[in-house]
Amino acid sequence: MFISILKVDMSDLSPEEQWRVEHARMHAKHRGHEAMHAEMVLILIATLVVAQLLLVQWKQRHPRSYNMVTLFQMWVVPLYFTVKLHWWRFLVIWILFSAVTAFVTFRATRKPLVQTTPRLVYKWFLLIYKISYATGIVGYMAVMFTLFGLNLLFKIKPEDAMDFGISLLFYGLYYGVLERDFAEMCADYMASTIGFYSESGMPTKHLSDSVCAVCGQQIFVDVSEEGIIENTYRLSCNHVFHEFCIRGWCIVGKKQTCPYCKEKVDLKRMFSNPWERPHVMYGQLLDWLRYLVAWQPVIIGLVQGINYILGLE
Repeated sequence: MFISILKVDMSDLSPEEQWRVEHARMHAKHRGHEAMHAEMVLILIATLVVAQLLLVQWKQRHPRSYNMVTLFQMWVVPLYFTVKLHWWRFLVIWILFSAVTAFVTFRATRKPLVQTTPRLVYKWFLLIYKISYATGIVGYMAVMFTLFGLNLLFKIKPEDAMDFGISLLFYGLYYGVLERDFAEMCADYMASTIGFYSESGMPTKHLSDSVCAVCGQQIFVDVSEEGIIENTYRLSCNHVFHEFCIRGWCIVGKKQTCPYCKEKVDLKRMFSNPWERPHVMYGQLLDWLRYLVAWQPVIIGLVQGINYILGLE
């Protein structure tokens, strides 16, 4: 049976039949290797557990270096697969995103900080956040419609509809994860430069009620008043901010503490509108996906290296 499978002429077969023959060849090749496969599974589980423990310890002891390396991993690893698999559309979008984000990051890390820079940074990353959110939802709906067979109503092939949905879902989640990490880094730099925030220790400036600690600009609208351009928001610690700034700080910049006193921010109170709460859950989902995007390929590569050294197939 194994010899007959190997002698099959693939040139005269359809793509589906070629896939079936390749599948049968793979099973024939690995028949009788159950013990080896069990060993490979144990190596995979052990590597995942050890890697997770090491990553948790690294994140707790050296969060700054962990975040920087993770950000670099997320930015570069997909680029390798893009070039290798010739995903040129993704490459063009990646280059455009990287160019604009590099400019915004450059502006955010300059000293002294230009007054308009904080708004520019939060507007850019909030725009990417909303686009990724919408793209992810459309991709998820396309996948679900395909699973329920609704694509047939529009005479779209299942494989085309599924590829479209998965591609949109990947774009949304990937750029959503990437922009949040860049936004967090920029938020730390800008807030430290303005002087009302410090990652460790006390701020270098005293905060008055008429100044927003996120952008360093004057607050002209009272908390109880309705603003024409924007509103003012008071946290439970009684510190006052521009509503746009504190929302950007919490959602886009991934901060859940007051920019000045570091008291815990009640996100449920800030986003009392039920239509806004999915943004918070989406942000938490993106934080969980960071591990899969950044470190999962590295761990899988490490497992393959161990299997190669031990002679396992």
